[in-house]
Amino acid sequence: MNNTVAIVGRPNVGKSTLFNRILRKREAIVDDAPGVTRDRIYAQTEWAGVEFQLIDTGGYVHGSIDVFEQGIREQVVYALHEADVVVFLVDVTTGITPLDEEVAELLQRSNSKVVLGVNKVDNQEREGGLYEFYRLGLGTPYPISAQNSRAVGDFLDAIIEKLPRKESGNPTEQSFLSLAVLGRPNVGKSSYVNAILGESRLMVTDIAGTTRDAIDTEFPYKQRRITLIDTAGLRKRSRVHENVEFYSTVRTMNAIRRCDVALVLIDAVAGVTDQDKKIIGNCVEERKGIVIGVNKWDLVERQTNTARDFERDLAEEIRDVHYIPVFFISALTRQRIFKVLDTAVAVFDERNRKIATSELNQFLQDAVHDNQPPPYGAKYVKLNYMVQTRTAPPVFTFFTNEPKGIPKNYRNYLENRLRTRFGFFGVPISLRFRKKN
Repeated sequence: MNNTVAIVGRPNVGKSTLFNRILRKREAIVDDAPGVTRDRIYAQTEWAGVEFQLIDTGGYVHGSIDVFEQGIREQVVYALHEADVVVFLVDVTTGITPLDEEVAELLQRSNSKVVLGVNKVDNQEREGGLYEFYRLGLGTPYPISAQNSRAVGDFLDAIIEKLPRKESGNPTEQSFLSLAVLGRPNVGKSSYVNAILGESRLMVTDIAGTTRDAIDTEFPYKQRRITLIDTAGLRKRSRVHENVEFYSTVRTMNAIRRCDVALVLIDAVAGVTDQDKKIIGNCVEERKGIVIGVNKWDLVERQTNTARDFERDLAEEIRDVHYIPVFFISALTRQRIFKVLDTAVAVFDERNRKIATSELNQFLQDAVHDNQPPPYGAKYVKLNYMVQTRTAPPVFTFFTNEPKGIPKNYRNYLENRLRTRFGFFGVPISLRFRKKN
């Protein structure tokens, strides 16, 4: 999982401006009025080759009875629990305020790794006001200007220096599979994990959202080592009001990023929802292997073609992912739960497949013979050869005289032909087109 850096501080010290500066794009809303940022905003970024997740929080106001300021205060507390490094931002133009002292005391009690940033040091003259911030007891204060990027690079060096270093795993250990169990709240994710493990390892209730964290459970399965990640249910962003639910969403997105295969559970009774499609879309964007499990199938009143009709409706709702295997399961009765697991293992192997270049170019020759690419303006488009440039996820690179001349429908044709010839079921694949030198 990526490391996490949270920016905290009282209102209007420039947290969102620093957030945007680090991302090198405008993500957070910036305004001179204090309290504009009320919910945490998070994004993936990197510095000097080190990737981390950056969280922008609302301004911290200790003890306020204002409903928004109370929510902001809770956000900061949750950020302290989640972050590997906390950036405490203060304002050189105002000096230390009582609110700064309260935040500093909170940080000291939390035992968090803290980097103290003194913002709005726009010139050398303002560096004279730096020394009073040693009084906060949080180590060296770093003078920066988020507005004009002054010394932000040195500040980022100090941040990543405090991030924990990850131990690199064994890249040759292909038998180790990380499987994330995803879905909306109360769809049966924990019940599925418990059914697989044969014990009540995870709490299960009828209350949606019981699972707040992403929980890892490792177990052996048919000469494999599998890690099951049970995640909190993903809800629409507009419904994520509780602070703890925000971080449940953060952890779930992290689970998608670090898994090999995602098992997306859909409620058979409720049917396919927009949020189900969003979850599957997130998995496709991250290029993860995907298996769909239609859970609670035991509660559906079935007729002759019930499963076929459900799968047809599912295909109509999610047309671009026709390659994803679908199973009708019941975590309660354990119906087909291990068949899903076997398929997830097979999808993992598909995601790691490497196709020989000679086979790929024979495929390309046959595909072009059956359907030539359309002309690009007055030019004929030629596909000269192709190679697989990556596995997990699979990436195929085509070399052509006109990379911009390959329309979407022809890309779809090549992808469908690739799948027909080589499989890759349950696996998003990427096609890239480069100009032949």
